[in-house]
This record gives sequence, C-alpha cells and structure tokens, in this order.
Amino acid sequence: MEKENAKELSEEELASRISTLLSGMKSADPEELERVKSIVKKNVPFFTRSAFLAYLLVNARTPRPEKKMERPARKETSNAEQQKEEPRKPQIPEDAKTIYIDVGKMKHLYPKDLSRRIQAELGITRDDIYQIRIHDKYSFVTMSEENCQKAIEKLSGQDINGRIAKVTFSNK
Repeated sequence: MEKENAKELSEEELASRISTLLSGMKSADPEELERVKSIVKKNVPFFTRSAFLAYLLVNARTPRPEKKMERPARKETSNAEQQKEEPRKPQIPEDAKTIYIDVGKMKHLYPKDLSRRIQAELGITRDDIYQIRIHDKYSFVTMSEENCQKAIEKLSGQDINGRIAKVTFSNK
C-alpha cells in the first residue's frame, strides 16, 4: 500500500504538500517543534532521517489550513495618554558615562550575568545601571560617572569568564 501511495502522488502534489507544511510550520508553536525534533533525534538514526521524512510526507494526510486568529481591536490612545505612559527605553541621563569591557558573547558573557557582577562588586542596584550592550568580543555598560570610575577600578584585571578584563571609559 505504501508503494501505491508514492506512485499516486505526483511531483506537483508532493510540492504542494511541502508548501502547505512549510506555511503551517511558520505558525506552529516553536517549543512544541523543538520537543518533537528532540524525540526524532533520539529515535531516528541520523543517516535515515531523510528517508523517514520522505516516508512521512508520502503517508501523511494533507494538513487542513489553520484558522487565522483575529487580533483584538487596538485601543486608541490620545496624545495625553501616550505622554503619561512610561517610555519603552529608559532615559539615560546626560551626565551618564559608558565603560568598555573587552569581554563579550564569545566568552559567554550575558547582560544578566554582567549586571549581577557589577552590582555585587560596586554595591549598587539594578536601577543604577542604565544600559548594557554585549557584542561578540566586547561590552559597553552605561552608568553614572561615579559608578563607572568604581567599575574601572574594581573590574580591571579581574577574570571574567576565563579572560582577564580590561575596563576603560568608552571613546564614544
């Protein structure tokens, strides 16, 4: 019967199924897809996965189109209400300074970890750090000038994720 299914489906029908599945995949729950991928990796040998996919494609029922969810109506706000709302990005004071740290994503440094480390070293709160930007090989932290000076003194020469950090004021 499986051979009959494969012969019955033309290349156009298979291409149509693939197209439908790809469009359905875009709207699927990513966590659920990751869970299923993990199960497939555990149970289907690596070199037979493409044959497994072909078998599924030939024997799968054509998925029914998903119903589009309607978005709730957007609440109209006046300019006065918009001004009362909190801004999305925190405002950085004009007297704030930025420090440069020569450790970044490639050393598995994340904003949350860097924030905690700075808070612990300087004895400050999360609100005292205005902005953290982590790049591949370096990071920038924006704080008050006083906190920046303390950070340069305390963090320079420390081991951060396997790298001895060099901390200076940013050239910006």
